[in-house]
Amino acid sequence: MNNLKIGIIQLSKTADIAANRARLADEIRCVASQGAQLIINQELHDSLYFCQHEDVNECDLALPIPGEATEFYSALAKELGIVIVTSLFEKRAPGLYHNTAVVFERDGSIAGKYRKMHIPDDPAYYEKFYFTPGDLGFRPINTSVGKLGILVCWDQWYPEAARLMALHGAEILIYPTAIGWESTDEEEEKTRQREAWITVQRGHAVANGLPLVSVNRVGFEADPSGHTAGIQFWGSSFVAGPQGEFLYQAPTDKEASAVVDIDMQRSEHVRRWWPFLRDRRIDAYGDITQRFID
Repeated sequence: MNNLKIGIIQLSKTADIAANRARLADEIRCVASQGAQLIINQELHDSLYFCQHEDVNECDLALPIPGEATEFYSALAKELGIVIVTSLFEKRAPGLYHNTAVVFERDGSIAGKYRKMHIPDDPAYYEKFYFTPGDLGFRPINTSVGKLGILVCWDQWYPEAARLMALHGAEILIYPTAIGWESTDEEEEKTRQREAWITVQRGHAVANGLPLVSVNRVGFEADPSGHTAGIQFWGSSFVAGPQGEFLYQAPTDKEASAVVDIDMQRSEHVRRWWPFLRDRRIDAYGDITQRFID
């Protein structure tokens, strides 16, 4: 497949899961009607971002995989004949939960899943309270549209994760995301944070010679605990080519859907010009597995 049409969907969310799914399904059908073959959604798209506070009752949002949620998206993928990347709150066992991306094939089957490996624990992002770190490793998911290197949000800050996906043969890097500003941050700090988020991901595209898709949520969500002023999710979903070039950028302040063409053969040419994988000094990288070197 030389050219791949990617559908990306950047939405705001409410507490009504059924309504969120219905709206998302409408958007998926819309971008599919425009020719999208692979549709990518934001992190934890069925609900509000509940990790702003620590409350055991929020664990009731978690669902088994397979289960109700996967049945919904499976039927949608089969109806439209497309590949869909979803992001779900997985209940693996009582008291054991993961932040899990599930990929559905065109026939509705589950092509594979990825459990978020890096779990943050910061004010308004208390994910360690809810999610067990992933145990499936950095393995691409094979689909009819290519090998998808699915990573999730906080994973996007780690070059090791992107590199391992590339070394395992990923043909595209994909990041469902939920990130934004704490409203009391100064404007200069907000700009630094958003630009750093974009820059590090573009760097992964460049360093690995791969196209990259990052899909974020948008809009304001209040902190249920009242301890912070809530999060203004900064949108800014984007698609980059294997030299980090922008192929698409969504706005910071409103919902957006788009279909973006990606030349899947371009990585071959870019890696010939910039042979980073060829020139890696794998004989000298042993210390990379250390926490810190004194």
